[in-house]
Amino acid sequence: MQELINSFADFVQGMGLFAMTWKMYVMWGVVAVMLFFGVVKQFEPLLLVPIAFGALIANIPDNGMVITQAQREVLSVKNGQPHTERINDVGFISAEVVPYAESAPNMQVAEGLSDEQKREYLAKMDQPAVATPVEGKKGQLTITGQKAQKVLVSRLEGGLFDFLGQGIKCEIFPALIFMGVGALTDFGPLLASPKALLLGAAAQGGVAFTFIAAMALGFTRGEASAIGIIGGADGPTSIFLASNLAPHLLGAIAVAAYTYMALVPLIQPPFMKLFTTEAQRKIKMKSLRQVSKGEKLFFCFVVTIITILICPDAAPLLGMLMFGNFLRECKVTERLVNCAQNELMNITTILLGVSVGLTMQGGRFLQVDTLLIIGLGVVAFAVATVCGLICAQLMNLVPGWRKNPINPLIGSAGVSAVPMAARVSHNVGQQADRTNFLLMHAMGPNVAGVIGTAVIAGYYITTLRG
Repeated sequence: MQELINSFADFVQGMGLFAMTWKMYVMWGVVAVMLFFGVVKQFEPLLLVPIAFGALIANIPDNGMVITQAQREVLSVKNGQPHTERINDVGFISAEVVPYAESAPNMQVAEGLSDEQKREYLAKMDQPAVATPVEGKKGQLTITGQKAQKVLVSRLEGGLFDFLGQGIKCEIFPALIFMGVGALTDFGPLLASPKALLLGAAAQGGVAFTFIAAMALGFTRGEASAIGIIGGADGPTSIFLASNLAPHLLGAIAVAAYTYMALVPLIQPPFMKLFTTEAQRKIKMKSLRQVSKGEKLFFCFVVTIITILICPDAAPLLGMLMFGNFLRECKVTERLVNCAQNELMNITTILLGVSVGLTMQGGRFLQVDTLLIIGLGVVAFAVATVCGLICAQLMNLVPGWRKNPINPLIGSAGVSAVPMAARVSHNVGQQADRTNFLLMHAMGPNVAGVIGTAVIAGYYITTLRG
């Protein structure tokens, strides 16, 4: 009977209810808000719903299903001199250097020394051991102290959802999403009007401005770059960059990126109307020429080679984007295209959303930095939209382009929320003139924005990753 009582007591003590914290309860409220926007308002539901449910699981005490803590030993022998130890473990959180005496030193190294040399040697071995993280370089330590020391590396691992999350850490999910986007998108409007590349490039002004603003607010360069890329309105790219340069901010950045992508129809129109006149919004553009199959295939081939040669770190995104589009345009891989557009895209979206949500533990998410990221996300979108609008107006001043003026509204589609931003440009244009059709014209800057944001992400990784 006593054993039964003890067993029941152990069961009660093991309940997650007693491990709940106030931050977890607050996160439940955040989850409810996300589900409201995703289910009731239908703002980007395919991603907000999985992210929200992942966040709910992450904020319920579990028995290692999400994460567990483990340690790994690293033996370091550097003659007592300060040096840097790179810890390659995914999920690294901290390290502790065990004193020399505890690391079972081989005292035979002192044989053959004079008494004075032995005293100097042993005094050197008594120096305190310290492992100091290298600023801005996660997983790197500057170690000082003994000639030999054992470094205990604490890391997070294990659990079903932790292994699913490797799809983000290993850059698999964003790349697969890009392949699906390529299989779904027609690059013809961009090829028919190459000057749309300028509009896509101009919209990256939001990324640059937000990078500078984040640096001014005290974020590191890696963190600022991951925050700034929100201005590109590209969720997979935001996740890709954050997982490389600011993994501790991944949840906040992903939620901000996808939330604002969903709110593009609400965020952009006020700025579009403020920075354009009614006459400009009524500009009708000439129909685009038909682009041949050969041109589209050649474009995919050339862009893949050039962009990866220039910016190798963008290869996972741009390579898969162009591969997906090549499958679409070659017209001989219908089964693969259907898979990339539907089954694979849907499975990856589910796993990506849940994995992002699982990074939103209350202890990480409920910080001042999260509020700053959300605020900077709005600024990034606004500046990107305005830069695109102004660039289009400046292009209309170029003598050679005055005969076929650009409707400035398509400049706002330079943010890479495909095809939502293009639809917003079209809808605002139709509010000014019901006979004005801008959708295909806006798709050019939209595709250019996707390519531009991916290239910038690759540049940031190349220059900022330690």
